Amino acid sequence: MSTTAPQATPQQLAIARKAVISSSIGAALEWFDIIVYATFATTIAKLFYPESNGSFALILTFATFAISYLIRPLGGMILGSYADRKGRKKALTLTLMLMMLGTLIMAVAPTYAMVGVWGALIILLSRLIQGFSAGGEFGTATAS
Repeated sequence: MSTTAPQATPQQLAIARKAVISSSIGAALEWFDIIVYATFATTIAKLFYPESNGSFALILTFATFAISYLIRPLGGMILGSYADRKGRKKALTLTLMLMMLGTLIMAVAPTYAMVGVWGALIILLSRLIQGFSAGGEFGTATAS
């Protein structure tokens, strides 16, 4: 007895193609974010943690980056639940908007020289928003 796998319809193939493209773009942007942050880590350390010595300022910079990975599971749970209730497209749109918000906050964040320690806290907030968004984006973009 020979059984063959059912053939996918053109509509199913199109949906799968869109899912692969969406998740690939999300992954590419995430890697771009990692590369840019790592490239400018010494500049970020000097602008936002100048009171610390060079090595400790760099550690604080990378710790701020690492925090975004710790909040990802929370983003996955909350945004995944939202996607289950409202739909994957709405959830993916929300994650993209949150990622843009986090990036905008980082781009306009005042430095330590302007507002003191608040500058570092604003950078931390932007990384938390980005991490939360990235946690929700992965499941939303790849679930069918």
